[in-house]
Amino acid sequence: MQDTLTQSKLRTPRAAAIAGIAFSILFVAAFSLLRIVVPSDPSEPGEWIKTSSSLVSVALNLLPFAGIAFLWFVGALRDRLGNLEDQFFATVFLGSSILFLAMLFTLAAVVGAMILTFAQDAADLSTSVAFHFTRTFAYNIVNIYMVKMAGVFLMSTSTVIIFTKIAPRWIALLGFGLAALLLFVSSYFSWTFVAFPFWILLISTCLLIDEFRQDARAPTAKP
Repeated sequence: MQDTLTQSKLRTPRAAAIAGIAFSILFVAAFSLLRIVVPSDPSEPGEWIKTSSSLVSVALNLLPFAGIAFLWFVGALRDRLGNLEDQFFATVFLGSSILFLAMLFTLAAVVGAMILTFAQDAADLSTSVAFHFTRTFAYNIVNIYMVKMAGVFLMSTSTVIIFTKIAPRWIALLGFGLAALLLFVSSYFSWTFVAFPFWILLISTCLLIDEFRQDARAPTAKP
């Protein structure tokens, strides 16, 4: 029984690390495609629907898998914290992650609806009220609300790291800095959002390295 519990505890950081790395890669790939193809100006005339809707569809198909990996990362990280998890920061940590995921999937659904609705009849989107409403709606979700939830997630997770020491302190300090960047500067720079998956990739790599070090230090079981 004790061996089973020990193996479960050792597998948890590895599960969180692998899920975090998968999320970072998928999220960066999806949002890079969206940022390159779709102009950052919400009032643009929608030329990308006529010329690059297939690339946007690829990005939208990656987002659900990124969301699943992120949910797995959060669950595995909470499992590692165990009894060390503070109720206040746990609520903010879990709440911000769920809101982030909800807005991520809402964004994918809205942009997908735009493609299905307007790709077949994209003659003159500049005068379409429905297109501009949907386009502005998607822009606000990403650049105002989702990015702020990502900043709150970074801040709460960094605070948890400071108190529980499940990762190096410098990662928590970097998380605070990147959280401030997302909360207050993201409106001015469209690529600032990359800071979020970058930090997830960093902490996941640290967890994975720490897991391998624990395996190397663990005594070999005698037959």
